[in-house]
Amino acid sequence: MEKQVYPPPLDIETALTIIDRFLVSEMRKAGRKGLVVGMSGGVDSALSAALAVRALGKENLVAVKMPYKSSSPLSEKHAGLMIDKLGVESVRVDITPMVDAYFASEPAADAVRKGNFMARMRMAVLYDLSAKLDALVLGTGNRSEWLLGYTTLYGDSACALNPIGGLYKTQVYQLAAFEGVPEEIILKPPSADLWPGQNDEGDMGLLYSDADAVFYLSVDEGRAPREVSDILGMPFQKVENILKRMENMEFKRRLPPVAAMPFPPGKNED
Repeated sequence: MEKQVYPPPLDIETALTIIDRFLVSEMRKAGRKGLVVGMSGGVDSALSAALAVRALGKENLVAVKMPYKSSSPLSEKHAGLMIDKLGVESVRVDITPMVDAYFASEPAADAVRKGNFMARMRMAVLYDLSAKLDALVLGTGNRSEWLLGYTTLYGDSACALNPIGGLYKTQVYQLAAFEGVPEEIILKPPSADLWPGQNDEGDMGLLYSDADAVFYLSVDEGRAPREVSDILGMPFQKVENILKRMENMEFKRRLPPVAAMPFPPGKNED
């Protein structure tokens, strides 16, 4: 008997119908002219851009390449490959000067600090271009990253709307293949390209496929950790570690807490 896969294969036609309607509806409600998207060269941004073109037309998307001096040339090549395939307008903004200007006074900063700063600089560029173009910023983060907290607050997590935020990483690959994202983009190890040799799964010490399976069974189906472990044949401690990471990263998935006042500020209770 064929082994059950979690999450199960994506219903592609249904997913595309939902995403098409979502993009059209959100753009209509916002009353904006188009979208801007950061093209990293990875599968998530490639798919997000393809979905936007599918729903809204290539004339309504501007793709932005934002390399840093240490970025992999392959990332920019793959971004360009997808831009050419979609036939969308593109802009290139080198973020090196703005990043280096800040870290000139912070020479002890480690790679993580620099990587987070780069992500936020890229989003600052996208939001400025969105103002210039009367556009919205298109999100490119998937559900797996969101649950794992593998995202930079006010960096790659920021956006006005996100077509793939409800898809697990494994489902992103399925939909990307259907939408014709080049195989060389789909097959390369996922990486934010924040420093040389960096990759997502290496940073986290786990595979997206494992995390997706655990999340699907525990979050979507509501199964207990021990049952998830038994179903997947995965060590219980590994299941616990994945769920603990999700719990610890809750702060990234909610608006900043605000101290609630019992009455309007400045007004006496009596």
